[in-house]
Amino acid sequence: MSKSAENLAALRIETPPATLRELALKRMRRAIISGLFEPGERLVERTLCDQLGVSRSVIREVIRHLEAEGLVEMLPKQGPIVARLDWDNARQIYDIRIALESAAVADCARLADAGIKAKLAAAMEELDRTSRTNAPAAILDATTELYRIIFEAGGHTIAWEIVCRLNSRISRLRVMTLATANRTVSGPARIREIFGAIERNDPVAAAEACRIHVSEAAAIARTLLGPADRA
Repeated sequence: MSKSAENLAALRIETPPATLRELALKRMRRAIISGLFEPGERLVERTLCDQLGVSRSVIREVIRHLEAEGLVEMLPKQGPIVARLDWDNARQIYDIRIALESAAVADCARLADAGIKAKLAAAMEELDRTSRTNAPAAILDATTELYRIIFEAGGHTIAWEIVCRLNSRISRLRVMTLATANRTVSGPARIREIFGAIERNDPVAAAEACRIHVSEAAAIARTLLGPADRA
């Protein structure tokens, strides 16, 4: 993936806010998730300082945070690189997603009242809208908000904390699978099946639709990541 001057220019922070580190972190996280920085690419402090318009101390804090999120690896004698994607780690993330998400959607379906259903309908509308524009970053935000409502409505707040800690890696895999043929259509369509089951207060159907949705994403990821793993 080529890095155009326009894309790199978008990283620069022109007006430093009070929370400069947080804004730099958000920009770098999104750049890695979107693929602007490729797996295995070295992250050079001086270059990043110029691209974002921040100090080395801010860049070092950001890199430490991204390392904790699993987006950056520290290599001996080389320094930080963008973490490589591999099927073994991806498989574990999908297994965790199936376990946590299927339980959350089932309980949400049991407990959802008119108020929760209205919130989910609004979130689903936003996901449909972003899917039609084929904008992966907006799809990620809309999907995250939909799942937040589901987990909280189902009473799975601790599980949601776990999902949030994995969210950067989950989002990175989502962007990868969304780039494949028709996934920006089939993914939201599967999520709509989950939503439909919640609307009917059908926990069994909701959990099954969730398992199918995540399993399909996992199958795409395995196709994309598996051969390189076995080489």
